Amino acid sequence: MARAWRHFCARRDYDAVVCLDIGEVATLIDESVGAILLTEEALVEDVDKLKAALEAQPSWSDVPFVLLAAPRTSRTPNGRMSQLRLFDLASNSVVLERPLGRASLLSAVASAVRLRAKQFQMRDRVEELDESETRLRLATSAAGVGTWDFDLITGELKWDKRCRTMFGIISGRDVSYEAGFLAGLHPDDRERAHEAVNDALRPDGSGEYEIDYRTIGIEDGVERWIAAKGGTIFMEGKAVRFVGTAIDISERKRTQEALARSEAELRREREALDDLNRNLERRVAQRTAELQEEMAARGRAEEALRQAQKMEAIGQLTGGIAHDFNNMLTGIIGGINLAKRRIASGRVEDVQLAATKELLERTLPETITIELSVPTDVGYALADANQLESALLNLAVNARDAMPQGGRLTITAERLWISGSQNGGLDAGQYVMIDVADTGVGMSPDILEKVFDPFFTTKPIGQGTGLGLSMIYGFAQQSGGEVRIDSTPGKGTSIKLYLPATSDGEMPEARIDTGTPFEGSGQTVLVVEDDDAVRLLICEVLTDLSYRVIEAEDADVAIRVLRDQGKIDLMVSDVGLPGMNGRQLADVARQHRPDLPVLFVTGYAENAATKASFLGTNMGMIGKPFAVEALASKINEMVNPVGRSEQT
Repeated sequence: MARAWRHFCARRDYDAVVCLDIGEVATLIDESVGAILLTEEALVEDVDKLKAALEAQPSWSDVPFVLLAAPRTSRTPNGRMSQLRLFDLASNSVVLERPLGRASLLSAVASAVRLRAKQFQMRDRVEELDESETRLRLATSAAGVGTWDFDLITGELKWDKRCRTMFGIISGRDVSYEAGFLAGLHPDDRERAHEAVNDALRPDGSGEYEIDYRTIGIEDGVERWIAAKGGTIFMEGKAVRFVGTAIDISERKRTQEALARSEAELRREREALDDLNRNLERRVAQRTAELQEEMAARGRAEEALRQAQKMEAIGQLTGGIAHDFNNMLTGIIGGINLAKRRIASGRVEDVQLAATKELLERTLPETITIELSVPTDVGYALADANQLESALLNLAVNARDAMPQGGRLTITAERLWISGSQNGGLDAGQYVMIDVADTGVGMSPDILEKVFDPFFTTKPIGQGTGLGLSMIYGFAQQSGGEVRIDSTPGKGTSIKLYLPATSDGEMPEARIDTGTPFEGSGQTVLVVEDDDAVRLLICEVLTDLSYRVIEAEDADVAIRVLRDQGKIDLMVSDVGLPGMNGRQLADVARQHRPDLPVLFVTGYAENAATKASFLGTNMGMIGKPFAVEALASKINEMVNPVGRSEQT
């Protein structure tokens, strides 16, 4: 029979293996077996081995059996039927009762083989599914995609690890639709997400689910953006499962938001640029007007600054003007008083024009030679002698400043007849012309045009007021004459004073009224004064009043005198000395001579010296200009207070 079976299988392209018993069949069951043809008589022993082999098959494998049962009669023993029931352990079997035809047997075997082939196909499909599932798992893991499965029958919600992380669940806690999904949604997105789920579960809907929502981590509290996609499985018109995927899109949302902000900013900039382009002309005009206003404001500010600087300069000049005026007035008034005294005492020769030479020699440095040429027949000018002397002194000082390295100062006088054709602004008649010429630096034409303007000066601020030549011009005009100037740069300057002259050449009569100042008795007085004219006047007055005089042009010279000289009865000092001022000099003097009386002379109209705190013990003050009598009285008061009281 075994030979016949092999022959039968070979004709049908089947490979047949013949086994002697059930035990051998059990050892051969594997994936190469297509079907097992088994006779009932073989089910005598080793059934347990067969059962164990069948249970060891893979899950997809269920080897088909074709059982050839012995013919059945009413007399068939019950034991055989029992063996057939034992064969129920083979779940995939067909029982054929012998005898049977070849066609029936072939049909049963072919059917078993086809069934086995479907098992192999199922195996391959399972393997493919496993592979696909593995790839899907790897892909979702790499992409950070989470999966969820909601069993709508049991209410069980399954989340993988990534999906749980998206809802901020770190522990292994159970989740549900309400306590997991809805509880983890952002309050602002909860209603919208729940409604989207309900729409996907409606039988009359598409069953599709796609939404973006925010979560608030249930355990970590972190806010995330999630994109979810899924679908519903329906059975008989009823939703039974709801499955899908979820992915964390927080970074993408942040990028989108940043991009949206950038786009909005770019849009605003573009709109602003469009607006700027549309209104460029208006803006340019507006900015031009603003710039013009700024320039005007700057001009006003600069003008205010210049005005402030001008006022500051005028303020600085004020002290110098007052000082210079007072010094000139001191020279004028003092000279007048001195002239009165000398005329009253019969010393008329001392008040002629030639007496000015001594004053000039003491005013100008030794590097300047003074040449005086006044003919005896020049006659007299109809002008104030003191103003004339002051004018000559001012011209000499200007010449000194024009000859810093030294030079020659020439003063000449001559009597002239000015006719109507050559008067140049002068009335026809007799004039005394006084010419003061120097060999200094000279002046350019543009400066010559302004020399007689008030306050015009080429000297630094504080060293000149610009009033000297303008006062001389005014003096000449008031006297009925004029001033003419001629100067060449590098060759010197010549200034000519034209003053009306007396017709007969005799000195006009003048009424002299003098007082009787207090006189000294040989006391020594130290005079400290930087102005040459004032110092000369004070020294002349003190000498006439019988005082012994020591001169000092500044504080340094005075200190040497105070240190080396013998007895000094009084120090007369100007307050505004160069370098150390008069008050500081007095403090130094008191260190050498604690009881030395000090008389301050000031030419400033307003000064700190006027304050009571300025004067110390045995100190006095007299302001410029002063009368000779007032100076003599003040000196007598301080040198001989007892004598003053006796003479008063």
